[in-house]
Amino acid sequence: MSRGPLLGELAVLDDVGPPRRGRAYPAAGASWVLLAPAVLLLGGLLAWPVLRTLQASVTTDGRWVGAEHYRAALAAPGTAATVGRTVLWALVVPSVVTVLGYLLAAASRRSQEGRLVRLILVVPTALPLVVTGVTFRLLYDPDPQRGLATLLLARVTGRAPEQVPQLLGPELVTVALMSAFVWAWVGLAMLVFRAALDTVPTGLVDAVRAFGGSRRDVLWDAQWRPLLLRTVAVVFALVAVGTSRTFDLILVMTPGSVRDEAAVLALRVWQTSAATTTGEGAALGVIWLVAVAAGILVAALFVRQAWPPPRRSAAVAPVAPPPRRLVRLLAAGAAVAWLLPLGVLVATSLQDPVHAATESWWSSPPDLDSYRAVLTGAELWPSLGFTLVLATLVTAAVLGVALLAAYPLAWLTGPAAQVTGLALMVAVVVPVQVIAGPVNEVLGVALSSGTARGLALVHVALGVPFAVLVLRNAFADLPAEQVRAARVGGRHWWGTLRRLARHNRTPLLAVAVLEFVQVWNDLAVGLLFSSPDATPLGLFLAGQTRGFVAGSGTLAAGSVLASILPVLVFVLARRQVVAGLVAGGVR
Repeated sequence: MSRGPLLGELAVLDDVGPPRRGRAYPAAGASWVLLAPAVLLLGGLLAWPVLRTLQASVTTDGRWVGAEHYRAALAAPGTAATVGRTVLWALVVPSVVTVLGYLLAAASRRSQEGRLVRLILVVPTALPLVVTGVTFRLLYDPDPQRGLATLLLARVTGRAPEQVPQLLGPELVTVALMSAFVWAWVGLAMLVFRAALDTVPTGLVDAVRAFGGSRRDVLWDAQWRPLLLRTVAVVFALVAVGTSRTFDLILVMTPGSVRDEAAVLALRVWQTSAATTTGEGAALGVIWLVAVAAGILVAALFVRQAWPPPRRSAAVAPVAPPPRRLVRLLAAGAAVAWLLPLGVLVATSLQDPVHAATESWWSSPPDLDSYRAVLTGAELWPSLGFTLVLATLVTAAVLGVALLAAYPLAWLTGPAAQVTGLALMVAVVVPVQVIAGPVNEVLGVALSSGTARGLALVHVALGVPFAVLVLRNAFADLPAEQVRAARVGGRHWWGTLRRLARHNRTPLLAVAVLEFVQVWNDLAVGLLFSSPDATPLGLFLAGQTRGFVAGSGTLAAGSVLASILPVLVFVLARRQVVAGLVAGGVR
């Protein structure tokens, strides 16, 4: 390793060993300048609020009370059931999504209709969870005049509609919510598994078959052990983190009378403390945060440095065996099942508002009255315009801050790189409800509480950890030749960074698309930090659900309109999103 001036800036050239050969470390002063925006954001709006929540969980008015708040929170009626449902969500739903994602990825690879099936399954991934909640609440409506699932269940079982178990009743509401979440997340799992399966080396599969290996041997020796085990860990961790943020779905999909029977910690913390800091709410938040962080760290032990899969070589992709009838039926059945809820939403939106509230959508021809009512109303357009501006500005800010921070972090090695990666992973999964009170305290000091500026700052702080994690790994994966060329061609660090960024367009696009869709689809952050004159689209739609039955037609029309842009963005860029995540995934 040698030190020397490089174009007026001190650099350390590490040419020892292939993992970081030819890397250029920015000078210490430049590194701190690059890291400063991310450190200020994450320190002020994530790290300090977490510490403040921890303090509030063991103190009252500055006086130490130990575990008193924890005992009171856990002894409160319904808390034990809430914790149990949270654990159930964290174990059952990721398992179902992971298994279905793999099966559908394998089935869609081996059928001629695979491209269409993948497109259909991907659409729900981009829908706001508010819209998913509206869709399944329409589908599961207990009135057979409006609820298609209730009508079909009555006919299949031969019972009268009033004798059919209510899917949104207290006994089945958690199952109904889980089905909606699985519907929304299977598409992403399928895309990740498809990317992994496409990277299986041809020679490995051929070698297993040449030695007389069966289909099971190919799965175990050529796919599972070298690749799929870690991919399963990644998918399971992603979905488990997603289940910790089911707040939007529960708040919109469940009727108020059964909300307590469906509550998980995401909802219970909000019900206990909302956007303030209370002892019992802080105690529940700490329990939740510790559980989520522990889960993501355990998943990281399986992932380590061996995921994402290696870059595809120029070798010819393996030729899949001819699809069996069962495989094609699985793919076709999944496509039909995933289209049904979308069809219910669109069909309801194509009804007169009065007819949609009183009769079935299949009993009359479609019309556009609900769309006219929404489009001529005074509330949609301000909310739509504000959300577009907010998502665009937040995405640009997240990309800028993450690029600056990822550049110096990409060249860390050994324990420093591992600790940084784990810290970023934990920051990604911090639930916003846990830190809402302390964040509002920080925003109040900065004169940003209850303003559009404060809302944007919170979105940026929540988006930066994931963006830094992806871009840091993407920079670290660049070939040494590209790094050397960028280092020599850039007169200063910003020139080097600009050249390196050009080689990472795909990860940059992936981060931009995911961040834009995340902000556009958000409800929780808007509910906790927005102001009356700055209403995001998710909050606007959630407000319309208060009169769900009477306004089902206009609510469905508004949901369709709110979903067009994120669906188009995600579907058109889905390949780049997956490729970007694979190029700079979890390390």
